[in-house]
Amino acid sequence: MKAINKHNWLKTSLVVFIVGLGLMLVDGQAGFAQTTNAGTSSGNSSIAGQEILDLSKDKWQWMSDKNVEKLNALFNEKSVFVHMGGSWGKSRELDVIKSGNIWYKKATVHSASVNFIGSTAILLNDIDLVAVVGGNEVINPFMVTEVYVKENGKWTMGSLSFSKLARPVK
Repeated sequence: MKAINKHNWLKTSLVVFIVGLGLMLVDGQAGFAQTTNAGTSSGNSSIAGQEILDLSKDKWQWMSDKNVEKLNALFNEKSVFVHMGGSWGKSRELDVIKSGNIWYKKATVHSASVNFIGSTAILLNDIDLVAVVGGNEVINPFMVTEVYVKENGKWTMGSLSFSKLARPVK
């Protein structure tokens, strides 16, 4: 009798999980459909959205090149970075990149969307990241959240957060 109840509980849990996952995927697609259509106080949202997409693309290249000089100018003094192994501020992120403790070797961006809230841009990147961590090359699928703030006419990064995805590497 216990085995039957456990089996029914497992089946019910699996159905709830699959339905929930389906709803999340539908909701996620709606979010990507908004790409750069949200309003912005800095003018044309399409132009501002492209500016953020270009800045993000440059950032991935600078991270790959370990160009801490350009990254130092991009990262806000109060910026935060969230990784699978922890979270920290600007100086530690720059040290990690400069030392090669994490080498962001290549980010392949599969999709990206930008939404604006006032002078804040929130960019979501669905990527596969090839990185060298502790001397070992790894490839992981991530949803990366990048938050940019426009101050005095200049965009700076306020946050970079990696969320590992359940999907396989593409």
